[in-house]
Amino acid sequence: MPEFLELLPPAQALSLLNSHLPDFSAEPVWVDTLQALGRVTARPVFSPEPLPAFGRSTVDGYAVRAIDTFGASESLPAYLALVGEVPMGAAPNFTLTTGQCALIYTGGMLPEGSDAVVMIENTQVSRPSEMEILRAVANAENILKPGEDVSEGQEIIPAGVKLRPAEIGGMYALGLTKVAVNPVPIIGLISSGDEVVSPSSLPAAGQVRDINSYSLSALVQQIGGEPHRFGIIQDRPQVLRETLSKALAECDAVVITAGSSAGTRDLTAEVIHSMGAPGVLVHGVNVRPGKPTILGVCNGKAIIGLPGNPVSALVIAGLFVTPLLERLMGLPANGFRKSVFARLMVNIASQAGREDWVPVKLLPSEQGLQADPIFYKSNLIFSLARADGLACIPADATGFGVGELVEVVFL
Repeated sequence: MPEFLELLPPAQALSLLNSHLPDFSAEPVWVDTLQALGRVTARPVFSPEPLPAFGRSTVDGYAVRAIDTFGASESLPAYLALVGEVPMGAAPNFTLTTGQCALIYTGGMLPEGSDAVVMIENTQVSRPSEMEILRAVANAENILKPGEDVSEGQEIIPAGVKLRPAEIGGMYALGLTKVAVNPVPIIGLISSGDEVVSPSSLPAAGQVRDINSYSLSALVQQIGGEPHRFGIIQDRPQVLRETLSKALAECDAVVITAGSSAGTRDLTAEVIHSMGAPGVLVHGVNVRPGKPTILGVCNGKAIIGLPGNPVSALVIAGLFVTPLLERLMGLPANGFRKSVFARLMVNIASQAGREDWVPVKLLPSEQGLQADPIFYKSNLIFSLARADGLACIPADATGFGVGELVEVVFL
C-alpha cells in the first residue's frame, strides 16, 4: 500500500475520491408522491395541464373590467352595476359587460368579460345592485391567469431534484400521484474498537458505549440514505476484512469508525487497500478535527474511515459522507451548503495551512447574528450537541478576531 506523506486539503481529498467513483446510474423507482419527500427525481416531471386551469381571483372582492375603474378614488368613485355572485366550485353563468361587476371570493372562477378584481375593502354599496369602486385596478390585478403558474407540457421539476413539501404539493395540484425517483442509497456502518460496547450495556472499566454508528445512522437518514449497521467489531484484521467484505456486497458505500485513530488506522488502511482496486486514495487530511481520515474506493464503491472520537467523526462525515451520499442519491455536485455569516464573539486561533472547523452557538443581536465558539475536546459529543453549526477557518488564515465575519455551516 502506498504511503501518504502529504496531508491533502479536504476539497482536494474529496475531488480525488470522486474522480475514482463511477458516474451515477440507477434504475428509477416509482413511488406514491406523498412518500417521495426527500427523494431525488430520476427524470424530469412535466405538467399534464395548465395551472391554474382557469382564471381565478386571489382576493375577496368584485370581478370587473379594469378599464371601468380607471380614475376611481375615494373622492371620485366609479359606479358599477352588481349583476351576480360567482359560486365557489362552479363556473359563473353570466358574462360581464361595460359598467358591470360581480361578487367573487378567493379562488373563484373569473366571469367571462372580467380581467381584474377590486378588493372588497376598496368598495362599498351605494344602493341596491350598485357598487362604489373606491380604487382603480390594473388589468390582471388580483387575479391568476390560466397557465400563469405552469403551462401544459412545461417541465416543472428537473431530474436530480430533492423533493420538498412545495414540489409534493405542486404535483398533487396537477393530479400527479406517482413520481419516478432514484433508489435510496444503502450506507454500511462499521464500528471498531476493543473498548466499544453496545449503548444498552453497562460499560466496564475502560469501556465506552458506541456513539458513532448511531449518530452516523441519524446523519445518513437525515440526508436521505438508509443506514445498515454491522455492529461493533474487534480490532482484528480478519474480523474487519470479513465484515467489510459483507458490507461492500450489501451496500453502496461503507463508513468505518475508530479504525483511523493512532494504532489502528494502519490496520484499517491495509484492510481497505486489500479489498479491491484502487484501494486507499487518501490517508490523512489537513483538517482539524479529523486529521487521520481515510478515503478509499474498492471496485467502484467508496469506503471512508472516520476518526473514532464522536465530534471528529461527525465533522468529517459532514465533509465527506454527506457529499458522497448526495452523489449516490443522484444530486448534482453544486457544493451548496446551508450556512449563514455571523460575527465572532471571541478570538479563534488557527494554524496556517490547516482548515479548522469550530462548533459555535448562534446568538441574535442588534448588529445581526453572533457566533459564540464552543471550545471542546473531540470526544465530548455534547459540545457538538450544544452547537448550532460549524465555523470554518480556512487554511490560508491564522485565525479570526472578535467581530470578524465567519461562515457558519448548519449542523
